Amino acid sequence: MFTAEFARPYSGWVSTPSRGSTHSVAMSVLADSTVGPRGRALVLGANGFLGSHVVRALLDDGRTVRVMVRASSDTRSIDGLDVERVIGDALDPASLARAMEGCDVVYHSVVDTRAWLRDPAPLRRVNVEGLRASMDAALAAGVRRFVFTSTIGTIGLNPNGLATEDHAFDWADDAPAYILTRVEAEDLFFRYCREKGLPGVACCVASTFGANDYAPTPHGKLLYEAARGRIPVSWPGRFAIVGIGDAARALVFAEARGTVGERYIIAEKSIPFRELFTIGARALDRSASFPEVPLPLMYAGGYVGDALATLFRTSFKLSVKSVRLMHIMSDMDGAKARRELGWTPRAVEASIGEAMRFFERQAKA
Repeated sequence: MFTAEFARPYSGWVSTPSRGSTHSVAMSVLADSTVGPRGRALVLGANGFLGSHVVRALLDDGRTVRVMVRASSDTRSIDGLDVERVIGDALDPASLARAMEGCDVVYHSVVDTRAWLRDPAPLRRVNVEGLRASMDAALAAGVRRFVFTSTIGTIGLNPNGLATEDHAFDWADDAPAYILTRVEAEDLFFRYCREKGLPGVACCVASTFGANDYAPTPHGKLLYEAARGRIPVSWPGRFAIVGIGDAARALVFAEARGTVGERYIIAEKSIPFRELFTIGARALDRSASFPEVPLPLMYAGGYVGDALATLFRTSFKLSVKSVRLMHIMSDMDGAKARRELGWTPRAVEASIGEAMRFFERQAKA
């Protein structure tokens, strides 16, 4: 989704600075009910999986919600909701300025998630330059809060246990272009908080599961394919996950209670791929064992994918870096979000069940 032409040349990836120094912004405050009535909220990326659930969470709170979508957008996920629609492009400064007029809060959930792309140009245009345009417009509009949807992919590795928000990104050599654009975007976000006074809070969201995954997300489709028996195996590695409704609530809590210039890991838990696939199959009343494919065999497939991509000058979803992404990341510690935001996610198994049943209904429609 959100493909676009590359905006300008790029000379190199930005490494993440120490999160300790990033978070020491002078205007850092803890927002709570003393902030006053929360006004109109603009959701960018509202027709996407997470964005649409943020819209629903805001409406559940009695909020006035505006969404900006393109004329060509698939809006099934928000059709019928009591929202104000603005037609525009999240990459266009003029569209953003019009959409933000009269808004108190901006939720930025616009992202190109095609992690398999070899060419980083469309990824960077959306994930980095699109964010820059949104933040510039937010500063010009004088919004009270800017909630940025980041990813756990920006979190560094902890070989000795759970990774936290304080672990700076440290695996650039092993990361695909998608992750690198998300790291650059988060660096840019914190720089705006620190140097330009952006009242921003970042949420590093794990892989989400739940209903209304219309696109679908790559991980949602993967799980459904495994649950249906089309992928009969698993592989080593663990997956940080969270229910989509719980992730959306975390973003809303971040607006009200998050500290400006901070990031929060939004993950219910991390589980092995084999367990994830088993939960998905069980939700469809199927029984499967999902034997693990050894990593050397997975890497062999990744090398073949890279060779084919080079030969045919195209992108393949299976690559050496995509295999590495399956097992390199640490388990995530979501304690900070629970502690500071008052976030209490439900067990993600329920959301996985909702996701599988949604995909079943879509398949039969």
